[in-house]
Amino acid sequence: MNYEHLFNALGERTIRMALVGPKGGFGRSLLVQCRALASIDIAALCDIDIDGTLAVLASLGFAANATRVCETADDVRNARAEGVTVLVKDHTLLKHVELDIVVEATGLPEVSVQIAQNALERGVHVAMATKETDSVAGPYLNRLAKENGVVYTTPDGDQPSNLIGLVTWARVLGFEVIVAGKSSEYDFIYDTGARSIDYLDQRHEVSLDACWTLGDDVAATLEARRKALSMLPQSATPDYCEMNVVANSTGFIPATDALNYPLARISELADIFIPKEDGGILERTGVVDVFNCLRRPDDVSFGGGVFVIVRCKDDETWQLLKQKGHIVGKNGRYACIYLPYHLMGLETPMSIFSAVLLDQPTGHAAQRPYARMVARVERDFKAGETLKMGGHHHTIEGVKPLLIETGKAVASGAAPFYLAANKRLLADVKQGSLVPLDVLDLDGSALYEAWQNNPSH
Repeated sequence: MNYEHLFNALGERTIRMALVGPKGGFGRSLLVQCRALASIDIAALCDIDIDGTLAVLASLGFAANATRVCETADDVRNARAEGVTVLVKDHTLLKHVELDIVVEATGLPEVSVQIAQNALERGVHVAMATKETDSVAGPYLNRLAKENGVVYTTPDGDQPSNLIGLVTWARVLGFEVIVAGKSSEYDFIYDTGARSIDYLDQRHEVSLDACWTLGDDVAATLEARRKALSMLPQSATPDYCEMNVVANSTGFIPATDALNYPLARISELADIFIPKEDGGILERTGVVDVFNCLRRPDDVSFGGGVFVIVRCKDDETWQLLKQKGHIVGKNGRYACIYLPYHLMGLETPMSIFSAVLLDQPTGHAAQRPYARMVARVERDFKAGETLKMGGHHHTIEGVKPLLIETGKAVASGAAPFYLAANKRLLADVKQGSLVPLDVLDLDGSALYEAWQNNPSH
């Protein structure tokens, strides 16, 4: 694809963008890239932390007079008339800004769903970086966008959009996609000489000598690795949310409710994520899954990237590709195609250009929910407690996420994970149970109202 030809209208117009949540890592990285693009006018910024946002802008070298804090509709209109970027705390003031697209990156589902609805209903495109919102109400927001003649999309730079792009690329080319997945956020780095494992800022002395090489019994090797590294976390809440978004947009279903999370080296993926009858771990195909990247210090990282496993249809072709360094499984029946990166907001302008100039989403195409991220409690919860969401990964303390097929979720009455987040319980929930929808205090929940409007749930 020649992107300069695809977006040849870039030299003819300026795209007016509002960014909600500029203070976070995603927002900051998008601001970095927008500064290099004359075609994007940062018309408005919205964040509840005004001082923090101003500090971010200063650290990025924005001139102090390039942005104006506005508290009223008149303030907003006057600032825009002067060509100044509007900075507001109240997201409802965005309706007074002429916009082409809103990039939503608050990470707060109850707020972000309202921001998205308001934008779509006034004919403004939306790029939804708050995956928590998308996992609950993405199909509804996609339908709302179509009803209003605009685009709702996941943004490139986040794994869901990148993976949806890779899956659809493979399908257009006629590949049979067995599994679509991503690596979890952080690598497990094994020093074969020191016999130690590094994970973030942790180091543990451990020997993986007996299971470093993937043996003929793949499941046994993976189980040995899991046990050897049991002192470290081997799953992460955001992964379930991201795979929920991908499932809804591709029609794939979860490989298992808990996802598999094998500790795997990149070169092993086409031997692991294949059907059990061919020596792999999959009970079924056409699924989403996640792995933990296991590597040496001098190996390249997967970088939180994405992959698909495809079926090899011609042995001679794939052996030729294997000789060129591509990942083909030992039995020659499956191959791994991957993108070893996600660059956060640095890639998002592609989604902005596609939505505004081509009226096409780069990622999202969800028509209905195929999977539901749900919450299983790991202790007894009492009526009156609140399922508080917090931390960098938007976890709920005492709760484990699962990703299950929608039919199973409906039959169990389980609530979507991020619909349950920050909600008060109206009844007790016993340890090991899925949080049911009917025990949540949903009075006044905009997210619940949006979820009810999904085409099917």
